[in-house]
Amino acid sequence: MRKQDGSSLSLVRMGLGWDPLKKRGLFGNREVEIDLDASAILFADHQPVDIAFFNQLRSKDGSVQHTGDNRTGAGDGDDESIMVDLNRVPAHVTTIIFVVTSYEGHTFAQVEAAFCRLVDETTRAELTRYTLSGGTPSTGMVMAKLHRDGNSWKMTAIGEPLNAKQPLEMIPQLGRFL
Repeated sequence: MRKQDGSSLSLVRMGLGWDPLKKRGLFGNREVEIDLDASAILFADHQPVDIAFFNQLRSKDGSVQHTGDNRTGAGDGDDESIMVDLNRVPAHVTTIIFVVTSYEGHTFAQVEAAFCRLVDETTRAELTRYTLSGGTPSTGMVMAKLHRDGNSWKMTAIGEPLNAKQPLEMIPQLGRFL
């Protein structure tokens, strides 16, 4: 991936944001906490070799780092982020797939103000963005992938819904994106 000035993209961040679900009830309004999770799955050819997600906040080599689990969606902006230092990703890793899952099984049709995006962290430029709210009745989304192309990286936006509550459940479904 190249920036407008011709230099290679080196630091990418996946951002995921959402709001708690507002429910109207007989005794007033209340918020239902929604637990979405951002994950990055690293592949060597077609084999998963590492992951950064809520249960493992960094890849074994440290090139991919999750900033922490948000279980409610409270707050503004990105609720979860994953930083990828492309210059530090081991040579055997050929693809990184970014996914979103709904831990409690809420579908994207139920979640409010949900989005995911990829950002060039050095310039803060948004590379791709998906609105998840009002979407499909699925519990997972394959957002995008980064894959090696010689000595550089290319990004492919995907935006494909899948059903999985945790990223490890999604791995068997990802082969077609490699």
